[in-house]
Amino acid sequence: MRTTAVILEGPRKLGLESLGLVTPGPDDLVVEVSHSGISTGTEKLFYTGTMPPFPGMGYPLVPGYEAAGEVVEAGADTGFRVGERVFVPGANCFTDNVKGLFGGASRRLVTKASRVARIDAGLGAEGALLALAATARHALAGFNTALPDLIVGHGTLGRLLARLTLAAGAPAPTVWDTNPARREGAQGYACIAPEDDPRRDYKAIYDASGAKGLLDQLVMRLAKGGEVVLAGFYTEPVAFAFPPAFMKEARIRIASEWQPDDLVATRALIESGALSLKGLITHTRPAAQAAEAYETAFGDPACLKMILDWSGTA
Repeated sequence: MRTTAVILEGPRKLGLESLGLVTPGPDDLVVEVSHSGISTGTEKLFYTGTMPPFPGMGYPLVPGYEAAGEVVEAGADTGFRVGERVFVPGANCFTDNVKGLFGGASRRLVTKASRVARIDAGLGAEGALLALAATARHALAGFNTALPDLIVGHGTLGRLLARLTLAAGAPAPTVWDTNPARREGAQGYACIAPEDDPRRDYKAIYDASGAKGLLDQLVMRLAKGGEVVLAGFYTEPVAFAFPPAFMKEARIRIASEWQPDDLVATRALIESGALSLKGLITHTRPAAQAAEAYETAFGDPACLKMILDWSGTA
């Protein structure tokens, strides 16, 4: 069995190729992907060649960990049926000499049934956003955490953090973005420029920007005993001046990737209508235009989320 997939041969060397797939077993699903998302975090780092050393990394690789599609084969032990709509967080299923660290940008995937999540067929392309929404939920959930009253960055992750905060019944957070175009699209909260915000008493600041050199500015905006949550991905050392953080008795927390319970909880929020994924996908391209799509996703500030449409790909 073979499939068409996006191959990243090296920095900025990307195209479509035919790859072999492993033979599915009794606990495996074969999923025909309809839509996959392009991550402007980790995928961008691989694309530009700036990814720090990471277990399993290397080229060539199939990028992507945000795929939605339909089950076309279901092993006897999976508990799934052909025709069910699922989300797949990537897969390591290629027989060729290709790294499978992510592996989601492919027309077909073979994956353990335990790794996928059933989703509503009505979600369409938005089904590929489930992992990003679960990542936002993971940053908000956990032991002794506070919901944000300030979110830095109004990209897709920042918007999801704001929507999840509102869904939890908390007061509307303030959101910062330095790009005037990115300040549009706020739903139930205000998105402003940092220089227009006079507050210096935030209890929980969530940075979804991944911008370097920002921590000192955020510490100065904290109330005493407040927390800064680093929810982005940072390629350079994160440093801060100790005296201001000492005076504030600031806490700094790092939020990593989603866990299975985050996926379950996020899916429930979406299905109940408490969390909407509407308006987050700004660009869609046929998978055949993958090279152009990746350039747009990483180079166009107006692109919140780029989706590859695999429907016309064999």
